[in-house]
Amino acid sequence: MASIAVSRPASFPHVRDLALTAYAPATWGTTYVVTTTMLPPDRPLLAATLRALPAGLILLAVTRRLPFGSWWWKSAVLGLLNFGAFFPLLFFAAYRLPGGVAATIGSVQPLIVALLSLGILRLRPTRRVLVSALVGTGGVALLTLTSEARIDPLGIGVMLVATSLMGLAVVLTKRWGRPDVPLLAVTGWQLTFGGLMIAPFTLLNEGLPSTLTAENIAGFTYLGVIGTAIAYVLWNRGIGNLTPTSVSLLGLVNPLVATLAGIVFLSQTLTPWQTLGLMIALGALVAGQARRQAPSSAQTFTADADSTAGANPAVTADLHRQH
Repeated sequence: MASIAVSRPASFPHVRDLALTAYAPATWGTTYVVTTTMLPPDRPLLAATLRALPAGLILLAVTRRLPFGSWWWKSAVLGLLNFGAFFPLLFFAAYRLPGGVAATIGSVQPLIVALLSLGILRLRPTRRVLVSALVGTGGVALLTLTSEARIDPLGIGVMLVATSLMGLAVVLTKRWGRPDVPLLAVTGWQLTFGGLMIAPFTLLNEGLPSTLTAENIAGFTYLGVIGTAIAYVLWNRGIGNLTPTSVSLLGLVNPLVATLAGIVFLSQTLTPWQTLGLMIALGALVAGQARRQAPSSAQTFTADADSTAGANPAVTADLHRQH
């Protein structure tokens, strides 16, 4: 009896899941360009409300499904973490911090998710994921930080809280799973809860605009439909199909796309250091998603020396994939 073990090469599984999930942070990376070029100025809470509430109501109307049982409070919690608290804190930090500082702080989310996954899901992150997260943060810092960047302690603290809240939402979504309803409905519940939480603050602090231009309406529509409704459906789908750290590492796509959008639409340029940061962040993103199948799960070919003439050798394969 002879056995030959054949190691399987490195692979990039779940490419489709990764690509669809990456759509969300990619569209979020265009938010700054759309906000500065198409939306009314100095209306952060209005932008947050119109990103969440209309999209949520539309999804509710399409699916005609309401939460049930524990999903009432779970949807409220996730709606608060993803939208009701995250959006206002994000805009508050954006007003007190340069975009590069905010992007660098936001890029630590994979490390936050890894820590929360260890405590809540009992999932121990691999060394490769931790290194990729650290290297990715360094790459984003090179890409987005400038020598003129001002450090505002309150803004940094608020941005860290916002980043942690979204990371907690990723982990809780993974822990609670998904009810037996369409993903559009689940996303609609969270968006509606989050939008309703922001709306009173919008009315009290900013009020409603007297007029909206066609460009304003197009910008709000893009953010609400493309950058929120569709993006969060695919984001939640990715959380269900991928590990929390894989999902959070995809957040590095956000500053990468934001930088490219600035180059294309705002005529911005990259310094050599920023180009290096872009390459480092992109490399960390790819390295963090790659995984290798266990060598011990090799295919084993077994031939019976006593088989009769003309008989085919028996072939057995024992495949245990490393996740």
